[in-house]
Amino acid sequence: MKLILYAIIIIFELCFQMAWSQEKLQVIEDFKPSSLNQPEKIFPQVNSQKQVRASILAPNANKVQLDIGGVKYDMRKDDKGVWIGESNPQDEGFHYYQLNIDGASVPDPGSLYFYGAGRLGSGIEIPSADQDFFALKNVPHGLVSENIYFSKLTNSFRRCFVYTPDGYNENTKMRYPVLYLQHGSFEDETGWSSQGKANLILDNLIASKKALPMIIVMDNGYAYKTLDVNFTDKNQSKESVFENVLITEVIPMIDAKFRTIPKRESRAIAGLSMGANQTMRIMMNHLDTFSYYGGFSGTANYPSSDVIDASTFLDGKYKDGNALNKQIKLFWLGLGTKEPAPFPKSIGAFRTMLEQQGIKYVYYESPDTAHEWLTWRRCFHQFASRLFK
Repeated sequence: MKLILYAIIIIFELCFQMAWSQEKLQVIEDFKPSSLNQPEKIFPQVNSQKQVRASILAPNANKVQLDIGGVKYDMRKDDKGVWIGESNPQDEGFHYYQLNIDGASVPDPGSLYFYGAGRLGSGIEIPSADQDFFALKNVPHGLVSENIYFSKLTNSFRRCFVYTPDGYNENTKMRYPVLYLQHGSFEDETGWSSQGKANLILDNLIASKKALPMIIVMDNGYAYKTLDVNFTDKNQSKESVFENVLITEVIPMIDAKFRTIPKRESRAIAGLSMGANQTMRIMMNHLDTFSYYGGFSGTANYPSSDVIDASTFLDGKYKDGNALNKQIKLFWLGLGTKEPAPFPKSIGAFRTMLEQQGIKYVYYESPDTAHEWLTWRRCFHQFASRLFK
């Protein structure tokens, strides 16, 4: 009798779980066009469950999938050749995605395009509960300008984007501190203003008097010098010279072209992921140039072991904690709570080293975000409010 009762209970629990699972996956039909759609396009869409719905006309296709978050979702075709399909719920914030049509991955013609993952592709915004801090508001806005320059080090034309705050063109006697802000791997100099919304974040901070007016310079972290050697592997025939480009070409250009305060106490440098690795090395090699540092989802010990030896790491530049505390006005680190390996490990090992050396730093965790733009927007928001004060 007990066995029968036990079996009934198990069957009841399984039925309950199946019913709950089906209810959980049920699509709520309150989809709205994404805020990143091209003009007049109603797809892609997002619903209150944070699911993404995409649609495309492809009458001759045999199979179409929505590819987002590393997962491909099969789409359905109607009798007019229109394919439509939904993803599982996504994390809040910005996501790259694409459509896969008969094995070929292509951007969605309904969305705006962004440079990420090494290509121009589609992007979608899942509304976040705290999106007010990067929202477009009725406040005074700065200007993001495209600046083209010729680099002798790379023997090529390059560009950087420069944010100047509201009032820059009117108050011609005022000079400003400068933040050099770098993107991550497989992204470029457009990332911080397009995906990161750094200009809107700073506009809102300045308007609410939570940050000082400043200039932001966003350059391309991929800068190579072609070696005068015959290599069969093209990747081995190039040498990264971004640090030299920034120090010897970009900073002098910015100081000459814009009304900066050209001294270390008025310069900051920060970056995300690959950019955090780059900027940390640049900062420590040029403490005569920068006095503020911000690392978002990355450090110079990526990938890392569990232990960092301060006597050898970056040529021993972290050995003298007291000296660094006098030189660096702000050492700031940020990470999402859902970051994948090895980021928590590498940053954890780096923090341990800082604490062992008695080096002062600020640490921030972005709740419920991974290696993604909402993490970095939040990091920038926190970091920028502390600069140059």
